[in-house]
Amino acid sequence: MARLGDAWKRSAIGRLWNQATHIELMHRSMGFAALGFVTLMPLLVVIAAATPWEHRPGFAQWVVDGMGLDSAGADSVRSLFAAPRHVLSATSAWSIASLAYFGLTFVASVETGYRKIWDQPNGPWHRDWRRTVWLLVLTAYLFGESQSAALMGSGPLRGVVRLSLTFVLGVAFFTWGQSFLLGGRVDLRTALPGAVFTMLGLAGLRVFSHLFFAPLVVSNAVTYGPVGTVLTVVTFLVGVGFVVFGGALLGRHVRDGRMLRQGGEIPRPPKPEGWYEMPEETAPGVRWRSDGAGGAID
Repeated sequence: MARLGDAWKRSAIGRLWNQATHIELMHRSMGFAALGFVTLMPLLVVIAAATPWEHRPGFAQWVVDGMGLDSAGADSVRSLFAAPRHVLSATSAWSIASLAYFGLTFVASVETGYRKIWDQPNGPWHRDWRRTVWLLVLTAYLFGESQSAALMGSGPLRGVVRLSLTFVLGVAFFTWGQSFLLGGRVDLRTALPGAVFTMLGLAGLRVFSHLFFAPLVVSNAVTYGPVGTVLTVVTFLVGVGFVVFGGALLGRHVRDGRMLRQGGEIPRPPKPEGWYEMPEETAPGVRWRSDGAGGAID
C-alpha cells in the first residue's frame, strides 16, 4: 500500500489532484462566482448604459452567449437586468465607490488563486494598481465580447470569425493576466498553456450549458421566478471560476511535467513566515514556529 501511495503521488493525476486540493479549487470557484456576480454584473450594466449605441446588450448578453441559451432562456436572463436608460439616473457616487471596492476584492481573489497555483508569495502592499489595470482590461474584454454579436452580425462565416477572435483574445488576456497579476514572476511562455486550457474549458462549458442550463433556466424561472434564474446564472459562474482556476492549474501541471522530463525538480512552495523544519536527524517531522516570545514546537 505504501508503494501504491508513493506511485499515486508521483503520477501526473496524483500531482494534479494534490494541487487542486491545495488551492481549494471548488471553494475558490464559488467565491469567484459570488464576487463576479456582485462586481461584473452592475459594472457592465453601467458601462452599457453609458455607451451611445442604440443596441447595448451588456452583461445579460455575455451570460446568454456564454451559456448558449435559446430564445426562452435568453428572455429569462435579460428580464433580470434593468433597462439601460434607467441605470445612469439611478447610479450614485456611493454606487460607483462600491463597484470599485468589490471590483478590487474580486481581482484580489483571482490573484490569490493564481498565487497558490504557482506557489508565489504575496506581493507588496502597493500592488493595487495592477489589480485596477487587470479589472479594466477584463471589463473591456467582456464588454467587447458582449457587443461583438451585434457589431459583426449573423451568419456562419461571421460566427466562425467571431468565435476565433474571442478565443485568440481570451488566450491573450489570460496569458497576460496571470503574468501581470503575479508581478512577472510567471513569464508569458509559462502562462500560455494555462490560458489555452482556460479558453478550451470555457468552450466546453458553453456546450455543457447549452445542453443542461438552457432548459434549467426556463424551468427554474417558471417554478421559482427570478430567484431560480439567478441561482442558475450563479451556478454557471461557479463553472466559469472552476475553468479559470482549473485551466491555470493545468498550465502549472504542464510546466511541472516539462521540468521533470528535463531532470529538474518541481519548485517547493515557500514556507510560511516564521516557520522552518528542524533537521531530520534531530527531530523527524517536527516544525518550529517562532512566535516572538520564545517560540513553540508543533
